[in-house]
Amino acid sequence: MHHLFPICLNLQDKTCLVVGGGRVAERKIASLIEYGARVKVVSNAVTLRIEQWQQEELVQVSLRDFEAEDLEGVWLVFIATDNRRVNGEISQLCQRMSVPANVVDNPAECDFLVPSVLQRGSLQVAVSTEGKSPAYAAQLRRELEAIITPAHGEWVDLLGEVKIYLQSQVPDISIRKKIIESIVNSDILNLILVGEKDKAKEKIRQCMSFWQV
Repeated sequence: MHHLFPICLNLQDKTCLVVGGGRVAERKIASLIEYGARVKVVSNAVTLRIEQWQQEELVQVSLRDFEAEDLEGVWLVFIATDNRRVNGEISQLCQRMSVPANVVDNPAECDFLVPSVLQRGSLQVAVSTEGKSPAYAAQLRRELEAIITPAHGEWVDLLGEVKIYLQSQVPDISIRKKIIESIVNSDILNLILVGEKDKAKEKIRQCMSFWQV
């Protein structure tokens, strides 16, 4: 059995198509909007929430049947009609046109699946069962919420600041790597977890000074 390749995509300003206008399509559209995609919707009818997004110019809605031309210039497709035959036909067309598609009611026809995601700022933890049990993936994500807190997201932001600083101040990549590893393997995260962010920053500065000396 083959397994899916996990990947994080930049959807900012990318055109994504959602075929369908019901509750499932609505959830997909909400995620696409959150990640900055340009969303096109094709459906004979849409929910009130999708109508509201259209009024706010967050999505472009075409109230009609799907047409092959709708795939032109599209980066990703979510197929979410209530007709499995139609979903399958659109999926096959996407394959012929080399447009990655997610068929919401049939993982076997999907080019990609969307995991259950725990977001803490720039820190993302994705749980996937490769479509076998989205409910269990969601349960595991909820369990992780108690372990991975917003403080972990703050820690990632600090590490990002350190990385940018070191890239401008330490030309030797091997030294930069050692500095980062020493910080990551330290107890600084514990200071973040108890709300001592200033002390954490000071300890980071001390660590960098030691290596730079």
